[in-house]
Amino acid sequence: MKPTMQQIAEAAGVSRGTVDRALHHRGRIAPEVEARIFSIAKELGYSSEKLKKGNHVPSAGRRQIRIGVITYLCNAGFMQEINRGIRQAQEELRDWNVEILLRESDSIDEKKQLEDLDELIEAGIDGLAVMPIDSGAVRQRLYDIETSSALPLVMFNSDLPGVPRLSYVGMDNTRSGRTAAGLMNMLTGGRGKILIITGSFSNQLNSARVDGFTKEVKESFPGLSIAAVQSSFDSSKEVRRIVESAMLGISGINGIYVVSSGQTGIRDAFRTLGLERRPHVIIYDQTPRNEQLLKEDVVDFLIDQSGFEQGYRPLIILSNAINGSAVSAASHEYTEISIKTKYNL
Repeated sequence: MKPTMQQIAEAAGVSRGTVDRALHHRGRIAPEVEARIFSIAKELGYSSEKLKKGNHVPSAGRRQIRIGVITYLCNAGFMQEINRGIRQAQEELRDWNVEILLRESDSIDEKKQLEDLDELIEAGIDGLAVMPIDSGAVRQRLYDIETSSALPLVMFNSDLPGVPRLSYVGMDNTRSGRTAAGLMNMLTGGRGKILIITGSFSNQLNSARVDGFTKEVKESFPGLSIAAVQSSFDSSKEVRRIVESAMLGISGINGIYVVSSGQTGIRDAFRTLGLERRPHVIIYDQTPRNEQLLKEDVVDFLIDQSGFEQGYRPLIILSNAINGSAVSAASHEYTEISIKTKYNL
């Protein structure tokens, strides 16, 4: 009979969780403990593909691996969980001689992202995780990198279809837009005008959410119409201005769909307008500020995109791919479309 992880743990004098991390290369284990677990697992006849292939190499004997990571809007609320995932993966991979080279930008800056790409390639990275800006220059640079060097590449949060890559980790943003349309239909009873606020029209992620929403409204909910689609540049002040202007200038708005940051501007606008009855509101990302908006009944639904996984999984995928110690990565690892209300936070 095949021994269990619990039996291996008892024989090694460690917890079952430690055995699981060792046998699946998840780090946070001293090299000598890791080696002892593998030795006991083999002695007991534990049948794992990793054991059969002899992929275990003590941490001290592994070559140094460098993985580059590029993000933007690093100070935005939705980045809190993504950054937490990056830090967690960085800590776990440290014992596996994996160094994370992080390059951040506080804005959507094409020039900065191109410079970061060139700097990381020059540094001799073994793999690249990037939150790509959807621009012709960035597309071309990533395409050139992949076709010339076949560097393992994982995109996260947003994808660039047509650019060769190992995997994409993030929400299916078009489907999340359709999900939001279904929710808005329920909230409004299928009638009314919807104001859509995006961050930037050049942001592929934002555009996919807007496209999914508008297509679902057109195909399924004839009683709803789109009052306007406006860009806030992820600014709460601009969100406030857009809401105030639209509510005063367009009659019949009973729904607001915000696909980007700056959501606190909605509360400020409602306070200024002094509405007897506010429009129904759907926003994204479970951050402390957005949770408060739910609790205060400023918004009805919050759609979360599992930011921690978006920061964590790309680095694990790349580490495994570079080490040759994992099954081939899926071309898409879609994170959950999680719907939050004030009742299930």
